Amino acid sequence: MNRKLLKSVREYKKQAFLAPVLVTLEVLLEVLIPLLMANIIDIGIMEGNMNYIIKMGIVLVIMAMLSLAFGAKAGQVAAVAAAGYAKNLRHDIFYKIQEFSFGNIDHFSTSSLVTRLTTDITNVQMAFMFSIRMLARAPIMVVLSWIMTATISLKIAFLMLVTIPILGGVLIFIAKKAHPHFIAVFDEYDVLNNTVQENVNAARVVKAYVREEHENGKFHKISQKVFELFTKAEMLVSWNAPVMNFVMYTVVLLIVLLGGEDIVLGTMMTGELTSIMVYAMQILMSLMMVSFVFVMIMIAEASSDRIKEVLEEVPEMVDKEDALTDVANGDIDFEHVDFSYAGEDGNLSLKDVNLHIKSGQIVGIIGGTGSAKSTLVQLIPRLYDVTRGCVKVGGQDVRRYNLEKLRDQVSMVLQKNVLFTGSIYENIRWGDENATNEEVRRVCRLAQADGFISEFPAGYNTMIVEGGNNVSGGQKQRLCIARALLKKPKILILDDSTSAVDTRTDALIRKAFREEIPDTTKIIIAQRISSVEDADMIIVMDNGQINGIGTSEELLKTNAIYREVYESQVKGGAENEQ
Repeated sequence: MNRKLLKSVREYKKQAFLAPVLVTLEVLLEVLIPLLMANIIDIGIMEGNMNYIIKMGIVLVIMAMLSLAFGAKAGQVAAVAAAGYAKNLRHDIFYKIQEFSFGNIDHFSTSSLVTRLTTDITNVQMAFMFSIRMLARAPIMVVLSWIMTATISLKIAFLMLVTIPILGGVLIFIAKKAHPHFIAVFDEYDVLNNTVQENVNAARVVKAYVREEHENGKFHKISQKVFELFTKAEMLVSWNAPVMNFVMYTVVLLIVLLGGEDIVLGTMMTGELTSIMVYAMQILMSLMMVSFVFVMIMIAEASSDRIKEVLEEVPEMVDKEDALTDVANGDIDFEHVDFSYAGEDGNLSLKDVNLHIKSGQIVGIIGGTGSAKSTLVQLIPRLYDVTRGCVKVGGQDVRRYNLEKLRDQVSMVLQKNVLFTGSIYENIRWGDENATNEEVRRVCRLAQADGFISEFPAGYNTMIVEGGNNVSGGQKQRLCIARALLKKPKILILDDSTSAVDTRTDALIRKAFREEIPDTTKIIIAQRISSVEDADMIIVMDNGQINGIGTSEELLKTNAIYREVYESQVKGGAENEQ
């Protein structure tokens, strides 16, 4: 079990320590029971001493009941320790993910993180539970049973001593061979989960395009691959049981042969041979348990490696001890900014960007697909860090701010709008959990969402289903804008967030912004010229660079890209109306 992961046991150390102690007491009693049985046979039965048989029988029952009690309690505390360990591990991973920047998250797929939080942790939990019980029980049982056997017959004890390392070697060999296959299996599980997740999330698209057969084929292909990898791993592991059984029955036959010979010669009594048989079975069953736990540990080891990857991922963005907590205003400055998603050696998505936006301005950004419009604005709330240069907010480098405080003042509505399961009130209050009902309604009026919300039978108490699939695209966008406004940010960024609303509603939203939040810097990325035409400043992006800056009138005179887009939309629209 990985030592780094074991740190997550924390407050359950007591239970994790108590389980092996109870198991030890259980084993001690189990080892003494065969000795009493031998005495009952050799002394009580052979001599016809009924009082001795009754007395030893009562002692035997008491010891068996105590052994049962210790075993049951060991199972209980081991279960608590393992469940607590899994809870803490799940907590540590989830909280670690919350520290990740977009760059960190890009290292893992969503489905992979979900698998690590569920399947992988369950594997580790089960291995941990059986380890603190079985791996504590087996060595003690083997040692004590062997000692008891040695006190009766050194020949048979030597036979068992030879058997133990042979079995141990076989187990280690199988483990080393199977481990790489289990790692490959869980990597494919990520792909399988991703396929299922995509299919479920896009169920409407799949049905609309009648692609069920295609999706079934894709699922079958990856499912078959998981099956094949698991089969290879399990084929190796399956050798455990036959090898154990072969060795166990071989040892039993040899014990009967050697023990029977000693009984005939008069150097061993029948009860002693019976107890040796029990001790032999205890040793071999303990080794069988070890082989079973070994298989679980092999699976858990592969899961542990995947969990460790997440825990050891170094967050790209860490607050400094003297981090700033106050954003003075909505001024934004880009100074010779270069950015690459792949780091310093990667292709640049942004190249030498210089930009100065004054607090309270309305800024529009347009450009073709892949021109890095979204990349540009994602640097402002520090969703990514610049590769070179510097981005300033309120006159300070964004890297000097406390991340939480910065993002509280830079509210962003992303291209992909996400709503969560819960009421409209609960979704809007993501912007401010302490907001009053009236404050929620106010921002919804600004976002032009109050009208359609009021038409729902339950109004603001209407439940949003997972992903917001029970509201239209335009409604979802307006709810997300309202949520962003509730934060009362100094900077509001709309990344193509009004594309699904009609031009009249779009105009009303922009009018409300200008009148109701004049001191907030507003950045609007849009494909429609009408969405940015009345902005104080329009930025034209092309191939990761600023191609032009100015008002709509200025750009019509000086910028070919803006003029081409304007004419295709405005003049094209006018011709279509005729």
